[in-house]
Amino acid sequence: MLIPARMSEAEERRWVSVMLDKLAAQESKRMPGDTELAERAERLSAQYFGGRARPTSVRWVTNQNTRWGSCTPAEGSIRLSHRLQGMPEYVVDYVLVHELAHLLVPGHGPRFWRLLEAYPRTERARGYLEGVVAAARLPHSPADRGE
Repeated sequence: MLIPARMSEAEERRWVSVMLDKLAAQESKRMPGDTELAERAERLSAQYFGGRARPTSVRWVTNQNTRWGSCTPAEGSIRLSHRLQGMPEYVVDYVLVHELAHLLVPGHGPRFWRLLEAYPRTERARGYLEGVVAAARLPHSPADRGE
């Protein structure tokens, strides 16, 4: 955010606060909340698993920076990384379907992957996520660093 040099510290603090509030409001309109995520998971469970995968909670989290999602089958809880927000819907759906499948099969064995065959965009979504990871590893150009 650029702020005119003539602003006092108090004006600057007020302006930053106003702008952060505006950004937060825009973001909350654009990104689905936990309720919408849970409803989406319910629809996907019905569509791909006959409703057998029944999470007790589905929510966005900000503390998953190396995983796209996680599931604790014993608790029935599913957590999706906030990094997925803004990605194509089929990618978010894939991660949800993946975590829902863990409610039925805890590990990543053949039974688990057979369940995921029901979701038609599994390979495409996995490729997308692999591309995101690969792009993050690339060295940034001097222009990206402001040089």
